[in-house]
Amino acid sequence: MMDALKASQAQQAMDLQQVTRRHFFSQCSMGLGSIALGSLLGDGLVKAASVNPFQPGKPHFAPKAKNVIYMFMAGGPSQLELYDWKPELARRTGGDIPEEFIKGKRFAFMNSSFKDQKKLLGPVKKFHQHGQGGMWFSENIPHIGGIADEMTMFRTCKTNLFNHAPAKLFMNTGTGVFGRPSMGSWVTYGIGSESQSLPGFVVLHSGPRGPRGGAANWGSGFLPTTYQGVPLRGSGDPILNLANPAGVNRQRQRASIDTINKLNLKRLVATGDPEINTRIASYEMAYRMQASAPELIDISGESKATLDLYGIERGKPSFANNSLLARRLVQRGTRFVQLYHTNWDSHGGPGETLNKDFDKVTHDVDRASAALVKDLKAHGMLDDTLVIWGGEFGRTPMSEARQTAGRNHHIDAFTMWMAGGGIKPGNIVGETDEFGFGAIDQECHVHDLHATVLHLLGLDHERLTFRTQGRDYRLTDIHGKLIEDALA
Repeated sequence: MMDALKASQAQQAMDLQQVTRRHFFSQCSMGLGSIALGSLLGDGLVKAASVNPFQPGKPHFAPKAKNVIYMFMAGGPSQLELYDWKPELARRTGGDIPEEFIKGKRFAFMNSSFKDQKKLLGPVKKFHQHGQGGMWFSENIPHIGGIADEMTMFRTCKTNLFNHAPAKLFMNTGTGVFGRPSMGSWVTYGIGSESQSLPGFVVLHSGPRGPRGGAANWGSGFLPTTYQGVPLRGSGDPILNLANPAGVNRQRQRASIDTINKLNLKRLVATGDPEINTRIASYEMAYRMQASAPELIDISGESKATLDLYGIERGKPSFANNSLLARRLVQRGTRFVQLYHTNWDSHGGPGETLNKDFDKVTHDVDRASAALVKDLKAHGMLDDTLVIWGGEFGRTPMSEARQTAGRNHHIDAFTMWMAGGGIKPGNIVGETDEFGFGAIDQECHVHDLHATVLHLLGLDHERLTFRTQGRDYRLTDIHGKLIEDALA
């Protein structure tokens, strides 16, 4: 009896390994689950999503970029202290902003913005010109200024929501409503990932806390959960509880996963539920990551010159460390990497001043942001890697009356930049008025930015859809136009 049981278990394990390998690594267009369902329910009636969800897909047209690294500056960086030099605002500091600018406008903190008679606040930082085109950059970001000839600067970005959490959701998902897929999820849903040992969409954090809105910013919403962002830690265990417990070796772990996958596969055949396929894929990815993730974060093989370029202190988690990890992730085939760094809020209160606190946060990111672009170029990767830098909104040209002079949230005009991946180098899109309050030329709405990013990846934002609740949804909803002046 015991011998028969052992023989049965051995045969099941062997069968499962064959099924698993066919299921995930076959080049066939239809997996075992789909074949089984087809035979049970009739050809064409039901298609189970049993092919490997991480397998690279075909874009709608030839892409300029293969990967994205999105440096998200959480809190709303002040464009007026970074990128949008306004000499007229500097000249008229302390004066009232004309009523026509603010009539009918709403701001996040109405009382503190208006109790000091709507006084204009000139830039509190000096600006210098960089690059062949003479782009203006703050004295706080000289390294970013040093890559002026690699970027397109979008000076007229506009969004809809002026509070942090909903504005972050809007920038990441195209809506302030919880439960919609993030851009990274849409991208990996559309074209998959070239990495089979690391997630297609990875999130890295730095700064004093995580971004407001939390995991909804990188969630998959109504898309299969396979496509949600996977947060990795930059030091220690990349993912908590990823390592095997004491006494469990790779062989035992493989046997356990095989057994679980066999049960899940039976259920997939029975129900056709794509979330079961997600579960199977997640077990397989976690198993492979037990080997790949520790190798990813081990930067001991990087040269001292590379570490110095980023400003990395060995063993210290930082935005600089995460920027290097972003390059290493893209090298290993990860499709979409998002770096969150806090805190860019600059209201003027404790921890949010436009001097000491602003100086610290810019120091945290300036060198590493530029280093990432330079490093990608040195590795021959910048041409097909799109680098994005920006936050959820900007700051007002009026002073906010708190302990020190600060700036309120502003949605009508703020600055972002992109480099590589089909972006026109040394380029500026859009122009704001003399105070930096709003666009006077070529407004770049969040939906337009999303449409442009997808286009660079070979995806038509109007065709990348998912049907749920009786309608087709997309990242740009019913909006969005391509910003053609940004394209190389």
